Amino acid sequence: MQLEEIENIQEVTVTGTVVAVLGMLIECSGIERLLSVGARCSIIGVKGLAGAQPMIAAEAVGFRDNRVLLMPFGSIEGIGPGAKVVIEENANVCYPSDAWLGRVINAMGEPMDGKGPLARGLKPYQLRAEAPSAHERVRVKGKLNMGVRAMNTFLSCCRGQRMGIFAGSGVGKSILMSMLARNSQADINVIGLIGERSRELQEFIEDDLGEEGLKRSVIICATSSEYALLRRQSAYLTMSVSEYFRDTGRDVLCLMDSVTRFAMAQREIGLSAGEPPTSKGYTPTVFAELPKLLERAGPGKAGQGSITGLFTVLVEGDDTNEPVSDTVRGILDGHIILDRTIAQRGRFPAISILKSVSRTMPDCNSEQENALVQVARRLLSTYDDMAEMIRLGAYRKGSDPEVDQAIKYYPALEEFLRQRKDEKTTLDEGYDQLAKLLGINNWRETKK
Repeated sequence: MQLEEIENIQEVTVTGTVVAVLGMLIECSGIERLLSVGARCSIIGVKGLAGAQPMIAAEAVGFRDNRVLLMPFGSIEGIGPGAKVVIEENANVCYPSDAWLGRVINAMGEPMDGKGPLARGLKPYQLRAEAPSAHERVRVKGKLNMGVRAMNTFLSCCRGQRMGIFAGSGVGKSILMSMLARNSQADINVIGLIGERSRELQEFIEDDLGEEGLKRSVIICATSSEYALLRRQSAYLTMSVSEYFRDTGRDVLCLMDSVTRFAMAQREIGLSAGEPPTSKGYTPTVFAELPKLLERAGPGKAGQGSITGLFTVLVEGDDTNEPVSDTVRGILDGHIILDRTIAQRGRFPAISILKSVSRTMPDCNSEQENALVQVARRLLSTYDDMAEMIRLGAYRKGSDPEVDQAIKYYPALEEFLRQRKDEKTTLDEGYDQLAKLLGINNWRETKK
């Protein structure tokens, strides 16, 4: 046991009493002056018929009428007026270590893969840590090979960049995430699965991530059936584990699926605590917590590594302007739009190049690379503008040289953007293939 843990052992145990239970909200008196929002407690319930006495972890989410408002991490069965409440010390920290690589853990930092207990690191990391100070952070620089052709060429991602993957349900977010986790050049993957379907965890690990991908990954999972506090905490734990590996000087790829379910969990907590609903029922704390969470990703201080963050956003009704999507897009350094229409045509990953943007890409690319991408983007844009007329047969060949050129190259560009999930393309290979497709023969001689 570390010295700081010994110093923090309570000399006196102070307990409170449950006075009311309404839905998932538990009101407690007697310890309201000893707690703050975010503090942890244990609620000792009434003995059941089998003689078992439940003990449930809970968190303080607010105060009202000299009472503490608690929300549980588990079932409240067996909890009622008169139940004892005990304050827990140092419950909002985790102790990551390199031994966590290849493991699947839950939101409480406990193993859920049946591989035995987790080794405890030496340094505590706050679950709700502050992002590094803006003036102490190094700049985002140096491209990161993601292994996905469409992203490497049209949406190049730099070390420490934060990108959003926006898509409706069933458009291919999970498959794209698995491709990134397997093929990226990052040293470590930290993958947060928040509010996912239970059956998808094993499928993601065995079919998509694979044994090689798992070896350099830590997976934090809270399924959709778990309580709101656990779903929210899994996002915090994902960032804390990423910060541990960043502090050891490594480049971390943090994949979180999805930020929307984190926001939904925070909405559920806020509404239970009595916050007023605003846009689409989301409470004010949702929009306060999102930047705090997302800003923790990014470049570290001098001498540290980086956290390259890719956060999926589940858009409701394919509306990328709904409140969570709009807020997240304004915080991040770029966005990748997965288009259902493209997916229905059978092209995966279904990335809409014209709707997506990487804000740091122009500064990370050479002039030749930017020029090459601009040529391809212009061809795609020209074809998109005339697509309706082309499909109807209303466009006559020879009417516009630019449109003729776009029609010529469009099938090859579509094939270039298509990629199997077991296929990998490096940065140089992607640009070389694009240049060859466009007939630019002196690409290798002019490229820096």
